[in-house]
Amino acid sequence: MGVEKLGVMTSGGDSPGMNAAIRAVVHTAAQYEIQCFGIRLGYKGLIEGDVLELETKDVRNILHRGGTFLKTARSDKFRTFEGRKKAYENIQKYKMEGLIIIGGDGSFTGAKVFGSEYDIPIIGIPGTIDNDIYGTDFTVGYDTALNTVVNVIDKIVDTATSHNRLFFIEVMGRDSGFIALNSGIATGALDILIPEKDYTLDKLFSSVERGSNQGKSSRIIVVAEGKKLGRVYALAKATQIKFPYYDIRVSILGHVQRGGNPSCYDRVLASRFGVEAVEALLHGKREVLIGIRSGKIIFTTFEEAIQKQKEINKDIIKILDVISV
Repeated sequence: MGVEKLGVMTSGGDSPGMNAAIRAVVHTAAQYEIQCFGIRLGYKGLIEGDVLELETKDVRNILHRGGTFLKTARSDKFRTFEGRKKAYENIQKYKMEGLIIIGGDGSFTGAKVFGSEYDIPIIGIPGTIDNDIYGTDFTVGYDTALNTVVNVIDKIVDTATSHNRLFFIEVMGRDSGFIALNSGIATGALDILIPEKDYTLDKLFSSVERGSNQGKSSRIIVVAEGKKLGRVYALAKATQIKFPYYDIRVSILGHVQRGGNPSCYDRVLASRFGVEAVEALLHGKREVLIGIRSGKIIFTTFEEAIQKQKEINKDIIKILDVISV
């Protein structure tokens, strides 16, 4: 398949490594003598025609930078037929023959609808810190976010130990516990509350009491945001009532998890995905997500990636009770 012009954009929440993916797309397009357009602010920019031509000189010195220099946004207008029609008109205006979209589940849901309505080839690169996209072992940005969380929790452990406090630490992952589970195990958390595992307050209290009986001086409980058991402040309040002699504190890590320079792994993964995305378009692929499994590149249809839920590693959940105290 001959492709002379393509577009690349970032959509949804930002994640470290997005710039590395954009850079790889631009360099690969240049190698194949394909004109590459960057679309600013995701679907919003596509509707508004916020498009610029990208050459290799335009993506110098962005490999190590967090965030996305193309900016990103969510667009309610793109959810409408009129909005998607306007977006397609801009694709026609710039004569783009394919799109590469770097984002998460919501971005690919929109891409599936858009691609089927207007018969435009679209390749997805999974870029989200939550690592919750089916069809890939790792998403761009997850490794960096995980290391950021571990680094911050390590610092909180220092003050928890110094003051003999119990900290509830909320991390991102409303529907997925990848960050909470792995960071909690890596930092020796007393307990880890994730959407994939059923919890009750009694189980939480048992973990706190067990840690106290074993003389654990630093007590950290990692909570995935939006946990069905309750918000982190509610959990902390209930625990304070049960254990009034504890000095309980809450720390919400928030958007610090999205920032920072991408790790080596994320830079390499994003670069690999970027190269493969352009070549996938050249080979006639469409409406597929690029992923990595056991070190090898694989492709998953948008439909499958959207409909199926990525399962957390049950072996890691199993070891939680063994080494958490």
